[in-house]
Amino acid sequence: MDSGVFKRRRQAVYCHRVEMEGCVLVLVGSALARSSYTLALDRGARRCQKLPNYGTRNYPTRCQTVPDGARRCQKLPFLLAKYCGVDCQRAHRKQHKKACKQRASELNDEQLYSQGHERPEGDFCPICTLPIPLPMHDHSGLYLCCMKRICSGCFVAAGKRGMLDCPFCRTPMKDDDADNLAMIMSRVAKKHPQAINHLGHKYCHGRLGLQKDMRKGVELYTEAAELGSIEALCHLGYAHVTGCGVEQDKAKGIHFWRKAAMRGHVLARHNLGIAEAQEGNSNSAVRHLLISAKMGSIESVEKIKKMVRGGVATKEQYTEALKGYQDAAEEMKSPEREEVKSFSVARFSIKSKKQ
Repeated sequence: MDSGVFKRRRQAVYCHRVEMEGCVLVLVGSALARSSYTLALDRGARRCQKLPNYGTRNYPTRCQTVPDGARRCQKLPFLLAKYCGVDCQRAHRKQHKKACKQRASELNDEQLYSQGHERPEGDFCPICTLPIPLPMHDHSGLYLCCMKRICSGCFVAAGKRGMLDCPFCRTPMKDDDADNLAMIMSRVAKKHPQAINHLGHKYCHGRLGLQKDMRKGVELYTEAAELGSIEALCHLGYAHVTGCGVEQDKAKGIHFWRKAAMRGHVLARHNLGIAEAQEGNSNSAVRHLLISAKMGSIESVEKIKKMVRGGVATKEQYTEALKGYQDAAEEMKSPEREEVKSFSVARFSIKSKKQ
């Protein structure tokens, strides 16, 4: 038996060509169900038989070519199809096009909900190695010298030891916009994804002496996303959904959020839940929000709470979300961070008394 593999992109389906005693068979299988279907050659009649019997479910079919040139159809145990030629595709595609698209959507949803349950590396402080509480900009700082996000606990701990430079790379801190922009540009020149994403953010908000330019910001987000920035994917999703700096295209924005969510971006996952809720897809919304809540998003917990009050989510789902959030919050605690939190509360209390 001589076998070779022909690669096809559509839906990660693998097509195997098998030659046996002069009869050419085309076997189709997917990564999910490659061993769930068997074609056997009846050497006497030189035709294909189906093994085993999968019941009466109306699966899509594909054609097979046997040595005499006749076309025969075989049923598949999954909603995908391959064709033995262009003519075959034109003749039979319409019969199962809808079912194939539906199955493709189901497979995409399975990936969407099964991936991205762990936060990415950039969400962890490189010093204490703990995940940073959300929202991260309230509990950490991004140092432009090394593009590392340091949690507030490690920042305070470094300050106690008299270290006023970057806690990670020891670069002296600068307050001048021109110097800070120069540090960013030096890393942008080296194609650093986080630096390019950060520069795009500065253009979108007109900071560091830059003139506000939303279109330029989106271009930089796009470049950063292509280089692997998950944060840039979330920014692109927001830009397309709202039409900021680019023509509004909600479907494209959702696509970027899906890509970011599958790589562990908590805000992108939360945004998907909100988008599904706005469309009236309560079940999908809760599934997304449960994931983001268990990753540390209190906003997702509050959204599920509102959905319970609205009768589109259950108390059990809210309990699950709250428990998952509490577990995630516990993993983010450290003595230094608790000290920062108590200091912030005390400062707020003093400020309130003065007012």
